[in-house]
Amino acid sequence: MKFVYKPQGVCAREFNFEIEGNKILNFVSIGGCPGNLLGISELLKEIDVDEAIKKLSGVKCGTKPTSCPDQIAKALIKFKAEQK
Repeated sequence: MKFVYKPQGVCAREFNFEIEGNKILNFVSIGGCPGNLLGISELLKEIDVDEAIKKLSGVKCGTKPTSCPDQIAKALIKFKAEQK
């Protein structure tokens, strides 16, 4: 299933996920720090959604109250809520 999320408070403009069951198959970010988000994309492949939420929630970018990893976690939380 494809899932699109518009992050808030970060440089990235859009997150695109492909999720099957509770596993992240693919993640692509539009905008943001290319190297970091490409690395995160590779790390998220075949990872359980709940595990990703646990690891990425609350990560901050400098003095900002959020970050791309934190926004990924928020996106995945929204995804799970919409599946109910």
